[in-house]
Formats: sequence, C-alpha cells, structure tokens
Amino acid sequence: MADPTTYRPAAGTIPTDPGVYKFRDAHGRVIYVGKAKNLRSRLTSYFADIVSLHPRTRQMVTTAAAVEWTVVGTEVEALQLEYNWIKEFDPRFNVRYRDDKTYPVLAVTLNEEYPRLFVYRGPRRRGVRYFGPYAHAWAIRETVDLLTRVFPARTCSTGVFKRHRQIDRPCLLGYIDKCSAPCVGRVSADEHREIVEDFCDFLAGRTDQMIRRLERQMVSAAEDLDFERAARLRDDVGAMRRAMEKQAVVLGDGTDADVVAMVGDDLEVSVQVFHVRDGRVRGQRGWVVERSDDGSMGDQVAQFVTQFYGAQVDLDSSVQVDDDRVRGESIPREVLVPELPDDHEELQHWLSDLRGSRVAMRVPQRGDKKALFDTVARNASEALAQHKLRRAGDLTTRSAALTELHETLGLDAAPLRIECIDISHVQGTDVVASLVVFEDGLPRKSDYRHYAIREAAGEGRSDDVASIAEVTRRRFLRHRQDQESPERPTLDPESGRPRKFAYPPNLFVVDGGAPQVHAAASVLDELGVTDVAVIGLAKRLEEVWVPGDDEPVILPRTSEALFLLQRIRDEAHRFAITFHRSKRSKRMTESVLDGVPGLGRTRRTALVTHFGSVARLREATIEDISGVPGIGVATARAVRAALAEDSAPEPAVAGAPAEVESSDRVEEATGDR
Repeated sequence: MADPTTYRPAAGTIPTDPGVYKFRDAHGRVIYVGKAKNLRSRLTSYFADIVSLHPRTRQMVTTAAAVEWTVVGTEVEALQLEYNWIKEFDPRFNVRYRDDKTYPVLAVTLNEEYPRLFVYRGPRRRGVRYFGPYAHAWAIRETVDLLTRVFPARTCSTGVFKRHRQIDRPCLLGYIDKCSAPCVGRVSADEHREIVEDFCDFLAGRTDQMIRRLERQMVSAAEDLDFERAARLRDDVGAMRRAMEKQAVVLGDGTDADVVAMVGDDLEVSVQVFHVRDGRVRGQRGWVVERSDDGSMGDQVAQFVTQFYGAQVDLDSSVQVDDDRVRGESIPREVLVPELPDDHEELQHWLSDLRGSRVAMRVPQRGDKKALFDTVARNASEALAQHKLRRAGDLTTRSAALTELHETLGLDAAPLRIECIDISHVQGTDVVASLVVFEDGLPRKSDYRHYAIREAAGEGRSDDVASIAEVTRRRFLRHRQDQESPERPTLDPESGRPRKFAYPPNLFVVDGGAPQVHAAASVLDELGVTDVAVIGLAKRLEEVWVPGDDEPVILPRTSEALFLLQRIRDEAHRFAITFHRSKRSKRMTESVLDGVPGLGRTRRTALVTHFGSVARLREATIEDISGVPGIGVATARAVRAALAEDSAPEPAVAGAPAEVESSDRVEEATGDR
C-alpha cells in the first residue's frame, strides 16, 4: 500500500485551470481518470487526511503511485477528454455503465451485404444497429412478425441463408411473403437494404410519414381499380398501427426524451433509463453499479450522462459515419434527471454538439413528466432491492460472506448465528432497542426481540453506550442462567425444537464504534461470557471495530462480508425504529387522554388499540369513537373536547430537525437515506 504523500505534487505546481487528471499505479497503468474546473482544488482534496476519504477513494490513492494532468481550454473540452481517456484506458476505479445483458434487443446487421433482423443479448458490436431493450424476447418476435409483412427483411441465420441460396429455393417465410427472399435473387442487395432501412426508420420513430405514404399508395391503387394491391396496403397499414399500439403512449405531446432515475445506498447505485420517442416508451435499460465516492447525486448524473451518451454516439457512428441522422438519434431532445450536476450547462453543450441540435437537461417538477419520472424511480428502487435479494439469497454468496468474516475477524468458526442490537430514541426520550438474529446469513424473525430501556440517561440527553450495555446485560443474563442450570432443557417440550435463546450467537454486532463495542465487551466480561465475539459497525465509514484494537478493520467495498454486516445492521435499525414509533405514538395518545372524565386505563388502551395514533383519533367523529367497545356517546364527546383543546401537532416521525432517532443516526433523521 503506497503512501499518498510520496507522490503528492506541490500545491503551487498544480494549475488552477480546467483539465483532466490521471492516477497511475506502480506499473504505470492508469487506474483513475477525472476532470475538474479547478485542477489544484480538486487534486488537493485527494491528499487530505486519508481517514476522511471515502473508502473507495482511499483505496485508489493508496494504490496509485503517481498523478498527472492535462490542462484544456474549456470545461467542455475537459468533458470530452475525460470520456476519451476512460474509453481508452478502462481505469479500474472509474464506475463503468456497461450495457445490461439481461434485457434482449432487436439487432439489425447493417454491416452485412444482406442485413438480418434477430433477437440478441450481449455486448454491442460495431456495424450492428440495436433497438430496445425490450422486457421480453417474445415482445421482439411479435413486433418483427407484425412488421415483416410490411418490411419483408431477412430474419434467417447465415447458415440457413447459404443453404437456400445453394438449393435456389426460398424458405417458408419467402413463400408467404414475410421475406423478400434475397437468397434466391427475388430482390437485389440494394433493394433489400432499402427495405431494412425503412424498417429501421419505422422503429426509430419515423412512423407517421410512412403510414401516410402507404395510405396515399392505397388510395392511388383503389383509384386505379387495383383492389388486390389496395387491400394488401390496407393490411400493411393495419399491421404498422398494431405494432405502434404495443408501445404505450406515456406523454401525449410527442415528447422525445430519456428519463433517468437513480436510487442508491452507501455501497451501490441503481440506474434506470426509459427511452421515450414520440411520446412512447421505446426501450428501457438498467444498471446496478458500485458507488465510487461520497459525491452528490448530481456528480453521479454527470458520470452517467458522459459515459452513456458518449458510448451511444460511438456505436451510432460505427453504423453509418456519413449519416448525421443515425449518428445523433440515440441522443434525445430532453434528458430528465433526478438532480442537475454543477456542470450541467457544459454537459448540455456537449450533448447538443453530439446530437447536432439543442439538447435540454432538466429535473421534472410536475405533470406527466414528473409522473413518468416517479415510475422510473420506482423501477430503479425495485431493481436495487432485487439485486440485493439475489445476493442475500444465494447460498454460495452467503457462505463466502460467513467464511470471510471467520477469516478476517479471526473467529474460532464461521459465525452461523449473528445477533445485532440497535438503539432508537428522540432526544433521550422513549429509548428502545432492538435485537435481530441471522442464522446462516438469513434473518430468523421469530427470534427478534424488543427492549424498553430502563437506564436511559436523563435530562433529555441520550446515552447510547449505557443503553447498549443494558441490552447486552439483559440478553446474556439468560445465557448465563442457562449455563448455570444444566438441568434446564434446551429443547422446547412442545415442538421439540431448540429454545430460541438456548444457545448464544457466534458473533454479537452493535451499531456504533469503539465506545459502543467496549461497553458490550465489558458486560460480557462481567458476566463471564467468553464464547461470543463482539464487533461494532460504525456507519460513517462502515468501519468494523474490534474490542481492544485502536484501529478499525476496513473491509473492501465489494466484500460480501461487509454487505452481510450492513444488511444485519440495517434490519436492526428498521426493527428498532418501528417499535420506537409505535411506543411514542401510544404514549402521546395516552397523555392527551389523561384526565378525560369517564376514561380510565382500560378504555384509553382500547382507544389506542383501535385508532393507533393521535392523528387518526383526531380525524375520528363522535360516532367513530363511540363505536369502540366500552365507549359511550358522552365519553366520545369528552374525548373530542380534549382533543380540540390539545391541538398541538404530533411531531414528525422522521426528517424534523429536532428529532434524532439515535446519536449515530443523524443522517437518517435528516432524510439522507
């Protein structure tokens, strides 16, 4: 691991102009490429205190052995040079938005003498034009089946094409007029290419003019009394309209736009793009990539736009270099994004140059475009959740995570049972804790536990350390009792299964850093528990703290062990927050109802159980309240009067500046997650 100070350039030697920089490793390979408006300001940030850097950035600067830069005239030039270098060097620390291999596309081999239409999955190839992606391969085949009666292009493989050329007899599609049969010379190579180009124009969105042209030909044929040809053209127009109907209209004004949504966590970012042409969704793409640094959403948008549209134009250029229409068709007139990057004006200028006409980048605020953006964002969120579930549900992945924890933490065995605790409160009030259990890398929800903290610090101040010590003591007192009472059965007499807490965890995880870990470890020492390993997971840098160590253990960002620990920690936090909110809501409801004539503890409990919160109780009518068993009309009126007097709004559950769910959870209380 290199020391960044060994290759740090003197600050005065770095220019303040815009430019592009490269980090190289000890072997001279480029490992990262970036751009900056001010090279000195940007490069200096890489050589700050290494502890304050994002883990991926920290790994990059300690892997690098040299840094170099190139000054350019404008920020647009820096944007272009950065993209070219990323494409040339493929740096390992740059996030790459590669094509999703999951969704099929319709490929058109324009690089062949007789172009072919076929369903394709895989990386893009030069000289091949792509349409989609589509959700299912059958959707492509249905579209092709409808359109080949209008555009009878070749769909057979090279082997089939050569065989029918040798036997000088077309295939079945040639006999039913769904292929122009270039294999037997029914059309020339130029005529067949013209058919394919018309097919591509139709799929690219140039539909209205083609339908109008066919309708004119149909009318002309009818006037000439060529009714057979007119009927065939009528059927062709119908087939084209049916193909268009399969693509739902989402924007009625004929919008030409790409809608980009991003949803992420501390480790990964899910990106979804809907391609809307002429108001219709023509395709969809998705990626889940590793988060590169602590940059804002705008920075991630800038990275994506640069790489995605630069690559698309390169692919378009490889098809027909002299056709500007094809070259720029992958770039829409509008790019709708979740947040504008700082250099969005330069990005707009760069995209406009690539397209050959103005391109606008903006954040949708209202109307149909905002509704469509919300739909794309939901797709991105779902894709991220599915990605995590696939990782968590895979047996090989779980085994690798447990093995890595075993080796990295120096445990006696793989931690087949892991328990994690988390504390939740609002400025020291209503302090609660949760305990979640994972066995073999999967949650065991029947073993989850809630704790109401008895020894929480007073005077409106929270003390997570003391709360963690209390929960640890209460959890392991039962374990010690089991050890001291060997005659106590470890199996449930009714089910025959092991009692839920008849055995301890292999690994005990606390949400926090060194102080929290020390508190839990001290309790275990006090109770004489020696067969349980304790660690803490600090949220800021995702550091793993071990008792007695002055420095944390840093797991790689791609580590399956880190992913498992984060999932367990997040589950504990979710479980604690749920209990805390219900407990606070119950307390607030009961406090409002204190002193209501004729309303004792039993009836208060009945109201709390029935309505669930103060807000719902305030919305209830006298008839609704009197409908609760044990509550009469007179008592219901008294409850309504008490609620009218106490009109102070209920504090928000999350997001209010005055609330902090936990001392190390400020990020979530302010809405960062």
